[in-house]
Amino acid sequence: MFSPDFHPFKVEQFLSELEHGVKFNFSESGVHPMSFQGLVDLAEIDMPTLMETMIDYPQVNGKQSLRDTISGFYPGASSEGVMITVGATEANTLVASTLLEPGDNIVCFRPTYEQISGNAANRGNEVRWVDLIETNDWGVDTDALAKAVDEKTRIIHVVNPNNPTGRVLTAGDRAQIIAAAASVGAWIVADEVYAGTEREGDVETPSFWGTYDRVLIVNSMSKAYGLPGLRLGWLVGPEEIITQCWRRHEYASIASSMLSMELADKALAEPARSKLKIRAKALIRTGFDVLTEGLAQHPGVFSVVPPEASAMSFVGFDLPISSEDLCMRLLREKNLLLIPGSRFGVEGHFRFSSALPEDHLREGLVHLNALTADILQGR
Repeated sequence: MFSPDFHPFKVEQFLSELEHGVKFNFSESGVHPMSFQGLVDLAEIDMPTLMETMIDYPQVNGKQSLRDTISGFYPGASSEGVMITVGATEANTLVASTLLEPGDNIVCFRPTYEQISGNAANRGNEVRWVDLIETNDWGVDTDALAKAVDEKTRIIHVVNPNNPTGRVLTAGDRAQIIAAAASVGAWIVADEVYAGTEREGDVETPSFWGTYDRVLIVNSMSKAYGLPGLRLGWLVGPEEIITQCWRRHEYASIASSMLSMELADKALAEPARSKLKIRAKALIRTGFDVLTEGLAQHPGVFSVVPPEASAMSFVGFDLPISSEDLCMRLLREKNLLLIPGSRFGVEGHFRFSSALPEDHLREGLVHLNALTADILQGR
């Protein structure tokens, strides 16, 4: 019954083919990663004890103490309602395969990270897009949302804070999403990997958890914590749904690695967790200031709605070149990698990750501006 053409994951295809060996890699979506030694020092990990860890199969749904810690982030959640996954990507894939049935549709916001939508499309499910409005600081088009949902809508998927724009949903937008889901009995699948990366203030982006009875939360160690190489994420929801995802997890990966669970357990324990988020915010805030300074070198060419959170910005540009061609020229001529807006379904933009060491960021921006000057002069 299901034989649709395969839909490649456009953003990750671009990255996996091009990112390795690039000198100025501004294409990533998390804060600058930590070294293993940096994590050991920050979390005060006792290395002799860690070295005694058996390189064995871990508990398949996740180490008990790690799930206990994570459940504490979501009031009312139980450790049995938490499953550890191989990054947020596996969590999204498991959600799609667990919830979606033939004939169901999924509502997603654009621009966004199109992983769960790609999974849905490859299963033969209809994906309905609701555009975020750039002139309204990437706010939700609530009229379009109301029209998109119907009795066949099984999932409303939201990334909050958003990837690639860094937009944090307003209370009004959140209420509209909840109302839309409740009107048809849909699930809200909330990817909250950027919570804790707020650019201004110390109030963390509120979770969708506890706002509605059909909510699944996806998160990971990759973005706010700067530990993408652990490849460790989690899924939080009602125990019966988590158990169904667990059965599919056994097919997909069996389990995350023992070492990743041990290190995540240490990283999420206080005070290490708070220290990691302080580090992330420092990189994000300095990096965005440096980025805006660099983009100002060519007045009228670049524009950006300041991200409220996340390590990246979705930069608009006014140049006689497509986003794909611009990014490929930057790669060929300047050894610099950005993600074209076309990979998010929005032309005339690129995603730029700026939560990086300042000197490296400034050097790369010089190269971006040099190519911009060439394009403006017709070269």
